[in-house]
Amino acid sequence: MKRPFFLYTFLLLSFLTAVGLSVYYYHQTQLYDQRIVDAISSEEILPTYHFTLIGEEINHDYWRLVGEGAKETETKYDVFVEYEGPERSNPDEQLKLLDMAIKSKVDGIIVQALNENFTPLINMAVDQGIPVITIDTDSSQSMRNSYIGTDNYLAGQLAGKALVEDTNGKAVVGIITGRFDNQHHQERVQGFIDIVGEYEEIEIVAIEESNITRVDVEEKAYNVLTAHNTITAFYGTSSYTGIGIVAAAKSLKRHNDLYVITFDTIDENIQLLQNGYIDVIVEQKPYDMGYQSVDIMLDILHGKQVQNVYHTPASIIRMADLLSWKREMGRSL
Repeated sequence: MKRPFFLYTFLLLSFLTAVGLSVYYYHQTQLYDQRIVDAISSEEILPTYHFTLIGEEINHDYWRLVGEGAKETETKYDVFVEYEGPERSNPDEQLKLLDMAIKSKVDGIIVQALNENFTPLINMAVDQGIPVITIDTDSSQSMRNSYIGTDNYLAGQLAGKALVEDTNGKAVVGIITGRFDNQHHQERVQGFIDIVGEYEEIEIVAIEESNITRVDVEEKAYNVLTAHNTITAFYGTSSYTGIGIVAAAKSLKRHNDLYVITFDTIDENIQLLQNGYIDVIVEQKPYDMGYQSVDIMLDILHGKQVQNVYHTPASIIRMADLLSWKREMGRSL
């Protein structure tokens, strides 16, 4: 008698669990749909165009600026820009968001194409009549309509020239990149190597990847410093590398004698530059990338000729440049 009772109990619990999960996923879908409705409900007439922007990490300081630039166009044009991205850098999640955008038949897609796995979906979108602009990281072998972002190879060269100038062409260097399979990080590393490789007294002793997380950067920098105690300089190719390198250097009491280059003028990097822990920041223009990507998308939809590539400026910022940079940005001195 007990066995049927337990069997029926198990089946009942399984049924209730299945119902609960169904209700949960239905609710999540409704929330997603409602979020889009809420975003455009203040308009009496729906915008003519619905674009999706897919960034690397939705709450990252750099990508927030890209999103803000794109969203700002809603005040000028008849568009709705849906800004999406994973909570943490995850190319697989970005691919899922790209697939969802295609299935939703949006009017245009702006996407960071981190690796070759993005190419088939980009081609699928274009085949279905959805224009695609790659942003920050290009997919030049795909059918994408245009690219906007930093010339990453040139940015790497700028970093290399800064190191040569500031160290008089003498340094033992460790490099912390984002991911080895990410095209824009490959280009930033190669541009740097092509410059410093011309100087006999500059030696690169280690190249490590960080997976775009602060914890991994600090761990990799710590390991490089302990394995190569002659290192005098670090080059980081993403926003958080400088932060992680400085943290590792401080834990080993090396923070006062290391030369550090990193990317992006996020607040923490600016503070570290101001305090003398970072020597050079390679500045990009994420807000401009976001804003101009929508301009380009509208040109495509209106049948105008667009360029294959649009490069936004990259520049070098040192401590001596901070005063003028803050004035330009409208920040407190």
